Amino acid sequence: MVRTPLTPGERQRGERFGALLRQARGDRSMVEIAAAAGVSAETLRKIETGRAPTPAFFTVAALAAALGLSLDELAVACAPDPADCAGQPLSA
Repeated sequence: MVRTPLTPGERQRGERFGALLRQARGDRSMVEIAAAAGVSAETLRKIETGRAPTPAFFTVAALAAALGLSLDELAVACAPDPADCAGQPLSA
């Protein structure tokens, strides 16, 4: 499977998501949160550093639950900047 390159907006959204997870994790260890979410610490590290900017939905949902975040909070905090979408067609 070949993945299309991420747009700058998608990379920035991944960085915002990673920063939000780091902030929500606070003093808790990456290993603790990863275990609670059922993902590897390496996966969490990649997401937090922006190296995995488009994690699967179930990974996001599990991390949100482990961190006590609602999916609504994540959606608002990580919504694309409307300026990044200017001139792009809406997906069906």
